[in-house]
Amino acid sequence: MDRRVVITGIGAVSCVGNNVADFWDAVVNGKCGISTVDRFDVTSYRTQVAGQIKDFDITKYMSAKEARRLAPFSQFAIAAADEAVESAGLERDLSNVNPERVGVIVSSGIGGIQAIEEQHKILLERGPDKVSPFLVPMMISDLASGNISMRYGAQGPNMCIVTACASATHSIGESFWMVKRGDADIMITGGAEAGVSPIAFAGFCSMKAMSQNKDPLTASRPFDANRDGFVMSEGAGVLILEDLEHAKKRGANILAEVVGYGASGDAHHITAPAPGGRGCIQALKVALNHAKIPVDGMSYINAHGTSTPLNDKFETMAYKAVFGEHAYKTQISSLKGTIGHNLGAAGALETISCVKSLQENIIPPTINYETPDPDCDLDYTPNTARKVEVNTALNLNLGFGGHNAVVILKKYK
Repeated sequence: MDRRVVITGIGAVSCVGNNVADFWDAVVNGKCGISTVDRFDVTSYRTQVAGQIKDFDITKYMSAKEARRLAPFSQFAIAAADEAVESAGLERDLSNVNPERVGVIVSSGIGGIQAIEEQHKILLERGPDKVSPFLVPMMISDLASGNISMRYGAQGPNMCIVTACASATHSIGESFWMVKRGDADIMITGGAEAGVSPIAFAGFCSMKAMSQNKDPLTASRPFDANRDGFVMSEGAGVLILEDLEHAKKRGANILAEVVGYGASGDAHHITAPAPGGRGCIQALKVALNHAKIPVDGMSYINAHGTSTPLNDKFETMAYKAVFGEHAYKTQISSLKGTIGHNLGAAGALETISCVKSLQENIIPPTINYETPDPDCDLDYTPNTARKVEVNTALNLNLGFGGHNAVVILKKYK
């Protein structure tokens, strides 16, 4: 069975807004959502800025009692899923479709790390009997998918893919294959992350992976010569992937079509990308081959663009290796100057941005691009969005451990 797979719903929670409309407005207009961390004292931390979720009220989605049993990443996932399910025209109980044919893959890179940290403190201060009985279901990464499936009664394939910052993109790609080969008619997919906590921050600081620029509005600067590390961010993105004929039969609003997916492993280093972008190159080629799109047929690349010295350099090299001279004509941008790096949720929010680019023919900008880097000499859409025809869009994400994932979308026709 080889079915066409379309996107019929999207939902977002981000540091620039807790719905798709606010998220898209911010990334198009370069409204940076990064701020100085105020959740805990960062005075002694090398990095002091992050993309924190603001004005999020979980009681809009469930009771306060229910919410206390869910880690923040699961709460964000449910909020994004509610928006995606509603925008797809699905009933909350899936009564207008067969729930046995609806699956869920909503992943997280580090899951309920805040719950682990909080409950470990309770263990040390008050003893083991005071540790919450909900700690384990709060901390494990698969509970975003689990809670979403229970919320709607989705009984199809249900799992979680943990590949660090490539988690959401792998989730979307594997959901694409599940629908394409007939394992499900609908997949609720994406990623969620809530990693702005003292221990996670300390770990990334010790690695010297995050920017030490204390100005939140300029700390994340993808592809700029003065970039010095990524800026951690929180959020969730959820997409509804659906068999085309199934979507048409129920009169769904089709937003875009998923046409390609590629995955690869660097087999190189636990944190650094493979030299020359070797892993990226392989994933890009696989995705393009499945999509049957020639290299000169790519309108837009939503880059991983982390604002780290090695990633941006090697990612640029990968685009040149795959697209050749067309790499210089392809419009590229990274959202991470505006929203930071959402870790396991990055690929979901960035794929949602690709959907909006296809719909509205707008390329969002790479903000804070001031000083060109000779190693990064492509067109990164610096600082200002562009209104151009966008027929195809590619999103690429990489994760610690050498994980690479690419999804390709195109306008639905």
